[in-house]
Amino acid sequence: QELGKARECKASLAVLQCLQQRNLEMSVYLASASITICRRASAWNQAVHILRELADSRVEPVTSTYNATVSACAKGAQWVQALQ
Repeated sequence: QELGKARECKASLAVLQCLQQRNLEMSVYLASASITICRRASAWNQAVHILRELADSRVEPVTSTYNATVSACAKGAQWVQALQ
């Protein structure tokens, strides 16, 4: 089951990378979904990375985006990251 979650996280990151390579705008909802997938896979560092990329692309995160990122950090016991 954990392997399946890791695969989902990797696939989600690949979709986001494909958008970047094609110079397409990242959707806040796609980013939020990807962060949630990463949280389930205990990939807090990937969740934080997605949030930073979203901010760099000048797309305004929504509350659920922040909540999912904080939750991912909490699941990984990364409270310092969660507070940044």
